[in-house]
Amino acid sequence: MPTKGVRALEALADPTRRAIFEALPTAPLAVGDLAKLVGVTSSAVSQHLRVLREARLVMMRPDGNRHLYFLDPRGLGDARDYLEQFWPSALAAYAAALSSARAETAPETNAHGPSG
Repeated sequence: MPTKGVRALEALADPTRRAIFEALPTAPLAVGDLAKLVGVTSSAVSQHLRVLREARLVMMRPDGNRHLYFLDPRGLGDARDYLEQFWPSALAAYAAALSSARAETAPETNAHGPSG
């Protein structure tokens, strides 16, 4: 069973879901508005929103006879927590690569100093 962080990343792997997700930071939007922005049917947006809600990436609140969707910080936190476990080894690998690159490009030095 995938962790919550993996579920969030899997949900965002789909380009349409990612486009829906990326449309929401500025303001809550209804399904119809999202459908126009993303260029798919309202039915398709609803299906994608269900996956995003299950991954805790979006939340919904009623607004009259429609539902408004907005970002859910829990899913972003889940994804961040998942990725952070790899951060120390990624930084170590970067430092090792940088050190290796510097060693390969360092000019040769004469043990006796500059000749002249």
